[in-house]
Amino acid sequence: MCGIGGIISFTTDLSGRDRTADEFAAALHDRGPESGGRWLGRHAMLVFTRLAVIDPVGGGQPMVGRSAADGGDRPEPVVLAYTGEIFNFTDLRRELTGRGHRFATDSDTEVVLRAFEEWGPACAERLRGMFAFAVWDAAGEQLHLIRDRFGIYPLHYTLTDEGFAFASEPKALFRAGQVRPVVDRDGLRELLGYTPTPGLTVFRDVREVIPGEIVTFGRNGVARRRYWTLPARTHSESLSDTVATVREILHDSVRRQVVSDVPLGVMLSGGLDSSIVSALADREIGAAAGGDPLRTFSMEYAYNLANFRSDEMHESPDSPHVTTMVERLGAEHRELLVTTDDLMDPAQQLAVVQGMDRPIIGLETHVAFRRLAAQMQPTATVALCGDGADELFGGYIWFQDPWYVKAATFPWIGPFHGMEMHSGLIDRRLYKELDVPGYIDQRYREAVSETPLTGEESTQDRRMREITYLNLTRYLRTVLDRRDRMGQAGPLEGRVPFVDHVLVEYVYSVPWAMKNLEGKEKGLLRAAMGDLLPDSIVRRAKSPLPTAQDPAYRQLLCKQLQEISEDRAGGLSTVLDADRVKAVLTDPSQGLGAGVNRPSIEAAVQLHYWVTECGVEFDL
Repeated sequence: MCGIGGIISFTTDLSGRDRTADEFAAALHDRGPESGGRWLGRHAMLVFTRLAVIDPVGGGQPMVGRSAADGGDRPEPVVLAYTGEIFNFTDLRRELTGRGHRFATDSDTEVVLRAFEEWGPACAERLRGMFAFAVWDAAGEQLHLIRDRFGIYPLHYTLTDEGFAFASEPKALFRAGQVRPVVDRDGLRELLGYTPTPGLTVFRDVREVIPGEIVTFGRNGVARRRYWTLPARTHSESLSDTVATVREILHDSVRRQVVSDVPLGVMLSGGLDSSIVSALADREIGAAAGGDPLRTFSMEYAYNLANFRSDEMHESPDSPHVTTMVERLGAEHRELLVTTDDLMDPAQQLAVVQGMDRPIIGLETHVAFRRLAAQMQPTATVALCGDGADELFGGYIWFQDPWYVKAATFPWIGPFHGMEMHSGLIDRRLYKELDVPGYIDQRYREAVSETPLTGEESTQDRRMREITYLNLTRYLRTVLDRRDRMGQAGPLEGRVPFVDHVLVEYVYSVPWAMKNLEGKEKGLLRAAMGDLLPDSIVRRAKSPLPTAQDPAYRQLLCKQLQEISEDRAGGLSTVLDADRVKAVLTDPSQGLGAGVNRPSIEAAVQLHYWVTECGVEFDL
């Protein structure tokens, strides 16, 4: 995890803009608190903040290529600001060395630089990993922004009066004075719809680089092109061969991702996915490989330990299953207990909103992840996790329950229509004018129409591929963003072996009957990796992230809501519905029928921070 940002201008001399570079660096500090650098030229400014993971000594940035003056092929050098990890960098280094490139460091950063010198922006097609980077080509007077295939790392940009600006996170664009943090009606629709639209943000005039996209800015303006889209293929392998291939690719993904020059661990929930990653990592670097015990980490809500209540999504708490897996591996384990006081800590709540650059669904989960990331340092700077398996192999309830499968909307939204997800306290007149349900429907139809298909699918396979595509291109982005942004509290670099394009391309085309082997969610994954795990974990049903079950949490949120409603300077009078707020405060246990749920109260709290502490302006 690192931070990048900068400006391109053909009308302003940027060579003396150190103060602006300082603002970029300050806003991106949490992404890279260990060191940083900048490169300022007449037309380009590149800023970098670093969390060192590979070659801490030699991987400094921005990294400048060779020009003709020092033995290179280009009349002027290219300059790279890069964040990420390239998991095939040793293979690429070997190939580039054979093509005559000389390396001065052991970093994957230099491999990216030399790859760009060799192949230009098309180098992205050869990279296997998680990355977001900017390359200034001084000779061609072009900036290229390149983002990995799934958007594991963020990258944003905006057009300005003097040219073009970019940054890992929107907050850096705001602090550096490149654009104002304005949310208009379109932005509010995007926020309330919970339909993350590739390319869009909630802020006016701020876009994101779409996963798998190259954005180029030069004297002729902005050009965009996709270097990768998910392919649909006809799957002809037998079940036994498919099981073997999934095991081989996933093991290779973990093998590549445990490479690190700093301490590494695994986030272990006791579920199937994180247990598989833990078992494979242990075989590579842990006790099973003759090394030190694998470091594993988990979190649980303190109240839930003694008062757990099963529900439709959660049959049992995570902790007993974590213990089973830890004992199986002989791992060195640490569990973080999150209290209700932790969840209500204003500093933690504000840090979530600032870190995410917007209000989110699941405030308590984000606070918990942020605290876990902070507690993992200095024991681990890098952590593998099981994110992405449910989206790829069909683990969520909306892959299994016919009601969800048939719902003509984003499957994670379907059951919440009556409670409007997190918009229950939004002013009713404004909500009606926004037509959020209509916006959701529009975005759903657009997304489904993009689904890669061979044209040979059965009706069932077509629908399951649609749902898989929606999850991989929309829902997964919220999961990855949470992991990345909340990891800054460590700082902690999260790695996601299931979100590997080689694995995703293969599994996406596997027929649903194989994925859902024996009618069990993630049946294919269980068959491929089950022998590495205790039987109780192989048999355990999908259990989503735990939620805070302490009833005092909602009561305390309502108290916080009352304080917000009494803050006349809070700037939310045009956004929140006074009657609904009053109804919730009158009867905190019920709210206004089914229209106001806990996420809606959490959203109101976050909106308050967004306006009062983050400086967001509404133009509605």
